[in-house]
Amino acid sequence: MEARKIEQIAMRWFEAFNTKELDKLLSLYDDNAQHFSPKLKIHKPETNGLVKGTGALREWWQDAFDRLPTLHYKVKTLTANEYRVFMEYTRTVQGEADMEIAEVLEVKDGKIVFSRVYHG
Repeated sequence: MEARKIEQIAMRWFEAFNTKELDKLLSLYDDNAQHFSPKLKIHKPETNGLVKGTGALREWWQDAFDRLPTLHYKVKTLTANEYRVFMEYTRTVQGEADMEIAEVLEVKDGKIVFSRVYHG
C-alpha cells in the first residue's frame, strides 16, 4: 500500500477518535487487530497492556470516551511507509496536563492490524 494511503488511514483515525465515532474508528481495524498501550496496563492490568480483536478495542475506547469526555488528539507529525505510520500527537484532557504521545499503526490490506502507543 502506498505511504500516502497509509497517512490517509491515520488522518481518518484522528477524525474518528476526536469525534468519538467508535464504529467509524473500529472500521479502520482488522477484526483480529491487536493494540498495546501503557494506559491499558494501568486501567486494565489483567491485559498486561495488550487487547486483541475489535470487541476488546470497542470496550477499551468506549470506557476511555466515557471517562474522558474532553479527550482530544492534536496531530504533530505523521511519517509513513507502505506498511505502517508513525504518529506523534498531543493528548489533551480538560483538567489534566497535556501529554505527548507517539503511536505506530501497522496496516495490511488497508486495515490496521496492530497499534502500539508510546508515552512517558
